[in-house]
Amino acid sequence: MRHQKRINHLGRTSSHRKAMLSNMASSLIIHKRINTTVAKAKALRGYVEPLITKSKDDSTHSRRHVFSYLQNKEAVSELFREISKKFADRPGGYTRILKTGNREGDNAEMCFIELVDYNEAMLSQKDGAKEKTTRRKRSTSKKKATPEDKPKATESKVKQPAVKKGPEPEAKNEPEPEATPEAEEKKE
Repeated sequence: MRHQKRINHLGRTSSHRKAMLSNMASSLIIHKRINTTVAKAKALRGYVEPLITKSKDDSTHSRRHVFSYLQNKEAVSELFREISKKFADRPGGYTRILKTGNREGDNAEMCFIELVDYNEAMLSQKDGAKEKTTRRKRSTSKKKATPEDKPKATESKVKQPAVKKGPEPEAKNEPEPEATPEAEEKKE
């Protein structure tokens, strides 16, 4: 039984695990997406999400606190400049784990872990998402309403006085026939 064993040691010593998570968190912050095993990604999620929450408060104390975990100046500056502004109104859930199958050598479950608002493919798919349609047989007796059949809304509610107009000339959409001797006889 594994009661109260919340931390996954990942088969490493404490110092090795801390160094590995620090390195993976820095890589995730810089590259926005990394490929790793599912177990490491779940451990990384619990490591990096509190750091992103801490980065929302841009103070010297929070920068030093985050640096003590990451040990990478570039990652800290990237986190406080870009990522914290993008996640400012998000209350949590900054990372996403996408499983990709098993590794060929040892059959370990592999995945991508990425920052949520940085996946352009998913964002473009969400923006251009169409409504889900199902195939249904149309009834032939009912006529589908077209926008032309719907009554148009009046632009102004004040009634305009009616203006009398003469009969409108009929518009001819047909091309003029060529002059033939038979057509000339009919005109006369």
